Amino acid sequence: MQTELGRKLGIEFPIFAFTHCRDVVAAVSKAGGFGVLGAVGFSPEQLEIECQWIDEHVGDHPYGVDLVIPQRYEGMGELDPAKLEEQLLAAIPVQHREFAAKLLADHGVPEMPPEEKHHELLGMSLATATPQLDVALQHEKVTVIANALGTPPPEVVERVQQSGRLVGALCGKVHQALQHKEAGLDFIIAQGTEGGGHTGEVGSLVLWPQIIEAVAPVPVLAAGGIATGQQAAAALALGAAGVWTGSVWLTVQEAECPPAQMASYLQASSQDTVRSRSFTGKPCRMLKNDWTEAWAEDDTPDPLGMPLQNMVTMDAITRTSRYASSEQAQAVAFNPVGQTVGLMNDIRSSREVILEMVEGYLDAVERLSTLSPE
Repeated sequence: MQTELGRKLGIEFPIFAFTHCRDVVAAVSKAGGFGVLGAVGFSPEQLEIECQWIDEHVGDHPYGVDLVIPQRYEGMGELDPAKLEEQLLAAIPVQHREFAAKLLADHGVPEMPPEEKHHELLGMSLATATPQLDVALQHEKVTVIANALGTPPPEVVERVQQSGRLVGALCGKVHQALQHKEAGLDFIIAQGTEGGGHTGEVGSLVLWPQIIEAVAPVPVLAAGGIATGQQAAAALALGAAGVWTGSVWLTVQEAECPPAQMASYLQASSQDTVRSRSFTGKPCRMLKNDWTEAWAEDDTPDPLGMPLQNMVTMDAITRTSRYASSEQAQAVAFNPVGQTVGLMNDIRSSREVILEMVEGYLDAVERLSTLSPE
């Protein structure tokens, strides 16, 4: 299960694991895959702590860092994080604040302790992602930088490539992939609508081959609904250079996931997800719950653009994470996950997931070989 991109990165299996949990990053990379740490939500100081920990626990294996710099967002052009946050705070309507606060109060989610105050603007802009990139580039074992939303700005692409690292980005449409190619990215991640987090509307089996053909010879990682080796084999059969996975790592042993949240994933079916703008301002696939349903009603505020909506909901994200053990909190919690959640029925170690994916891939390849004419 080796590809040119995998060999270039010095990894055994072209299985990329996006996660916000440092333990999963280290475990996946040590198991032969490639762990990628999602930086959004981390301050530069926190990201430095995470990267130092991974450096100490990943051995000689590489890993990546994923940033969020949208193609378009409110406040573009302002590069001072403090000024940007002040500008955006002034642009948030009071009714959005009140509606979010009422949802939390109606579900009995406690307030955060006063000493645990937080910034509302963490990521989701060039101003806040640049300090995160500064941190990532200080760590030699970080060999890949990915951008979750849109083509990275030229100065970001140049910085990453001049440092000797690879830079890539996700997309859900062919024209977005062509923009990535035009920008000179080293690889492209084509994510179908089945995936968790920010996705487009086109299914993976339709999207992958279109993008692979459109951007050739740039390597493409297939994303969106991949949790098994058989699915990975399908992606590679269509010409992908590897697979970019995310949801499956939410229910591994190393995941920092409270029991109530873990249970919500394990019990969910593929029909229990929805693409909603209610948390980030852009279409994002997550578990459907009271929060997503409330923001979709006709007589409630429409979600704001990114990153304004994310700033409105940061209090909810923080509080439901802090008190995640309560069922009331889970009813309004942010649980991004793809339709592959229907396959996530037990808790395994990250290493077991990697090895089972490899075995499933080999089984699929062997089965296909038996279908060849004599």
